[in-house]
Amino acid sequence: MNSYLLLKSLHLIAVISWMAGLLYLPRIFVYHAENLKDKNISSVFKIMEKKLYFYIMMPAMILTWIFGLVLISSLGFEVLSTVWVKLKLFLVILLTGYHFYLAKLLQDFNHDQNSKTSKFFRIINEVPTILLIFIVFIVVFKPI
Repeated sequence: MNSYLLLKSLHLIAVISWMAGLLYLPRIFVYHAENLKDKNISSVFKIMEKKLYFYIMMPAMILTWIFGLVLISSLGFEVLSTVWVKLKLFLVILLTGYHFYLAKLLQDFNHDQNSKTSKFFRIINEVPTILLIFIVFIVVFKPI
């Protein structure tokens, strides 16, 4: 079996899992923000958010990075000099920053200190979609 294709497949599986979490967690935040007054519902959302973040999103992000870096090393580090890889890495770093921003928002909800509206969460829910679109086009078309 081709080890490069195996690594690429594992990378894609990790990315898909990570993206699912990045898209779903802000959606849970929308409903949580709309139900802050109901402590029973809020406690259920807190459990859902925590499990999604720590049991799915964190491992998927870590695996995405590991498999991505192993893929780079298997291609040779000179690939880092190409524009498309630099662009992709920059966007993945932004996505990682967004991931950790969601952790801060998760902590705010967990400590009953959320100050954001459901509309805010609906808007930021578009961030990973936009980054994903750019990343996919960069990887497929490999500009320059």
